[in-house]
Amino acid sequence: TLRALYTCAGLVYQQRPELVLCNGPGTCLPIAAMVFVYRVLGIMPHTTTTVFVESFCRVQTLSLTGKAMYWMADLFIVHWEELQQKYPSTILSSQFVAEKKNR
Repeated sequence: TLRALYTCAGLVYQQRPELVLCNGPGTCLPIAAMVFVYRVLGIMPHTTTTVFVESFCRVQTLSLTGKAMYWMADLFIVHWEELQQKYPSTILSSQFVAEKKNR
């Protein structure tokens, strides 16, 4: 909403994060959008990295948030080859959590 964008505008400008890590919910959009806008306007240098991790359950299509973040994120991570083939700018993460090795 506009209120969230307004609140995030001040927060992002004041904090100047180095990393914005987002996953599925649309609640990440206002923060990522303000980082994007500040970059375009030249207010914030390109030192902030925006990473979006698409939900594991999205096999064939991106979520609504993913469709918006595809254009704003510096790194866009998917978990399925089908999605990576449809969206070539993505990074395939076939294993997100490392297996525990027995000693």
